[in-house]
Amino acid sequence: MKKRVLMTVAMAGIMTTVMFAAECSAAETEEKDVLRVGMECAYAPFNWTQDSDTTPDGSTAVPIYNSDYYAYGYDVAVAQMLADEMGMELEVHKVEWSSIGISMDAGDYDCIIAGMGRTAEREMSYSFTEPYYYRDNCIVVKKDGDYSDVKTLSDLAGTGCKVTTQLGTGWVPLLDQIEGAETGANYETTSECFMAISNGVADVCIVDLPTAQSALLTNDDLQIITLDESDTFTGDDEMVNVCIATRKDDTELRDKLQDAMDAIGWDDKEKMDELMNSVIDQQPAAN
Repeated sequence: MKKRVLMTVAMAGIMTTVMFAAECSAAETEEKDVLRVGMECAYAPFNWTQDSDTTPDGSTAVPIYNSDYYAYGYDVAVAQMLADEMGMELEVHKVEWSSIGISMDAGDYDCIIAGMGRTAEREMSYSFTEPYYYRDNCIVVKKDGDYSDVKTLSDLAGTGCKVTTQLGTGWVPLLDQIEGAETGANYETTSECFMAISNGVADVCIVDLPTAQSALLTNDDLQIITLDESDTFTGDDEMVNVCIATRKDDTELRDKLQDAMDAIGWDDKEKMDELMNSVIDQQPAAN
């Protein structure tokens, strides 16, 4: 009888220890905040979708929330560095570009790290950090096509070229600066824009240089043209500054992200370019 009582007491002690450890573990999990980030996962080299959790150079891709796929690219790498600096878990949410702001306002995620340019119009709706990337713009045309020798904006004037870009971006207003151009359909993704150039549906696509360089890795019928600085688009300076966006009233998270950027020294263009150059070669062929 005495032995049975001792065994019962011992078991009770073990159970108490196990329950206490489980509660501590749960508390630790709950205490670690989650950085919920929205991005297209379809805008290489800034962000893309892939099947595995690793890249060719051994970098770790991040699971896409509520899916069996993973995300990587410049945005993901920066988001992971910031999450690590803030002691947070990174959670990537895949969303269509056309609804990326609406979904953040609805509370689906808390910030946008998606190659978004900080424009005056967007600053009316969102709070922004300082830039986490500086990019140059360019045009993409068909290699050996009618516009492959273009060097200036004036070279396109009066040609009646068909122009396109991605919907909902700061490049859309630039289309009107090509005098006499035919403005047709714009597209949800840059991949569709490049396909339009390849298929002859469009002649000229306005886009950023890294995205164009990424496209040329798998589309050898395309050509990048960086227009001469003396005769190029005007008013595109806003699109150069790629920043993190939070909800307009969530200045606390914006400041926390900015502090993390400052802590890791993410205001150095050389660091930015080095990371961008490294991720461009990591994307799957499907992107």
